[in-house]
Amino acid sequence: MRRQATGAGPASALATAPGLSFAPARERLQPWGRDELSWALRTAVVPWFAARAVVGGALAVAHELVTQTKPLASVATRVHQGLLGWDAGWYESIARHGYAGAGHGSLRFFPLVPLLARALSSVPGIGVGAALVVVANASAFAAVVLLAMLARRETGDTSLARRAAWLLCLAPPAFTQVMGYAEATLLALSVGTLLALRARAWWWAAALGLAAATTRPVGVLLVIPAAIEALRGRPHPGPGRRSARTAAVAGPALGLGAFLGWVGWRYGDFLAPLREQQQGSHRGGVADPLRTLAHDASLLVHGRHLGSALHLPWAIVAIALLVVALRRWPAAYPAYAAGVLAVALTASNLDGFERYALSAFPLVLAGATVTSSRRVERAVLTLAAAGLALYALLAFTNLYVP
Repeated sequence: MRRQATGAGPASALATAPGLSFAPARERLQPWGRDELSWALRTAVVPWFAARAVVGGALAVAHELVTQTKPLASVATRVHQGLLGWDAGWYESIARHGYAGAGHGSLRFFPLVPLLARALSSVPGIGVGAALVVVANASAFAAVVLLAMLARRETGDTSLARRAAWLLCLAPPAFTQVMGYAEATLLALSVGTLLALRARAWWWAAALGLAAATTRPVGVLLVIPAAIEALRGRPHPGPGRRSARTAAVAGPALGLGAFLGWVGWRYGDFLAPLREQQQGSHRGGVADPLRTLAHDASLLVHGRHLGSALHLPWAIVAIALLVVALRRWPAAYPAYAAGVLAVALTASNLDGFERYALSAFPLVLAGATVTSSRRVERAVLTLAAAGLALYALLAFTNLYVP
């Protein structure tokens, strides 16, 4: 049975949307119980394992293709890199040698995941590469658990929460959550931040938001939902509550500032990580998204550079899900998703757009909202799993830039 939302604010306004209601604030403020956590763990474990089976199968197929054919050296190298290919290789190098040893270009990768991998690699028998993959996959599991818990707390709908868990695991760009990338850690921290914000656990939100901003540059965008949530509720909270709310808003900015400040002290250019991202071979400078998408549409029509051309349909899907989130979820969720999409779509180079969009996890919640029909759910999850296998195979064989 769905709960009826009560009280003021965006959640109660959106609770009138057909087919979706939000739990009262007093229920979201309840501390996590053992039963709630146990349910979330059971909900997450099967989709999490399923995604790893799909990606592992794609990697096995890639190895078989290399064995049976004579591919280009670049393809063979990429296959053998496996879960440590593409950007994961940079994270491994930073964890192993530090930024100075990793070489030019490493500063665009933020430090939390390499630090966690380096710390884990101090355990005897665990190499840096293995530690990096463990950090990514453990983070992915935490993200699924927290997302299921968040969706259930907000709506009281266990079926919707279960669908969200499956979609987060099987979305085609989710293969990067199996590799040694930072996306899974960012997801766990950003979902945790929203969970804390909605529960009014301001200091937890501040700590998680700060950590998120030292994981990926877009982590700083958590200031948007933090500001929205901090302005809700009582108009004149006491001094202690004001300090806690301010800390929740400032946390992501402090995380970004801490890393940029260290870079400035160490290398003399505190904007170096952002400047490196603006190089044409990476994200590139700020561009008109309509012009960029029109170019991708031209590529799609002419059947050229399909890896780039396929950004267009994914952009359309992301924007459609953002509209759903705007109509059906409290304001903090679509606001955060809109910020992430704005950053992703204004890049002159849209390589990696799909994983950026998946980082905007409210889009996953929106997807779970519109797939309530069992027939639609099965079709979507089947297509998602097939897409996950295909995109992983294309990335492992050097045909798609994740």
